[in-house]
Amino acid sequence: MRKTVLSLVVVVALAIMAGCNKHETYADQKKKETAAIQKFIADSTIHVISEADFKANNNTTDVSKNQYVLFESTGVYMQIVRKGCGEPIKKGETATVLCRFKETNLLTDSLQLTNNVLYYASLVDRLTVSNTSGSFTASFVSGNSVMASAYGSTSVPSGWLVPLSYINVGRPSKAGEETAKVRLIVPHTQGQAYATQNVYPCYYEITYERGL
Repeated sequence: MRKTVLSLVVVVALAIMAGCNKHETYADQKKKETAAIQKFIADSTIHVISEADFKANNNTTDVSKNQYVLFESTGVYMQIVRKGCGEPIKKGETATVLCRFKETNLLTDSLQLTNNVLYYASLVDRLTVSNTSGSFTASFVSGNSVMASAYGSTSVPSGWLVPLSYINVGRPSKAGEETAKVRLIVPHTQGQAYATQNVYPCYYEITYERGL
């Protein structure tokens, strides 16, 4: 039943995007993507800061000012809501990471996919993440991923890996400890398979927790 629901959601989203993109060039699609991102930033009163300012502020974003850092090389915007408990994934380490997320298509301004609802309470997206000399790679574990079921791929969007250099990935064990949480604006070049194919940006809210 869950796979059927996911398939329907994605098929509808793909049909909408295909209809919109039928007579557009790639350049036209990229212009629409850029416009959608800028509209979202303006409508959400996001304060964009540079990587230099981000680093000068100890790799943090001021949530009270709604700050997002823009990574120029990828086009990903990131806000760290919570750094999280525990420790970062260390160089040379491979870890299991559990993610809850909401994915919004910024072209259609609609919630496209999520596992952060009661229906999926027992299904957390499980990632296998490796840190190789500071570079992260990851894949979804089949059978434990709404993303993999919806998009037919175990590849983790590159945009999801950006926060891992700046957050802790721990497992809350006592009062006051929380999982890391970020908000991301991810262009199609750093997104999931359908976003890449149909040239649309996504907004994400994601939590990261270390698995057992």
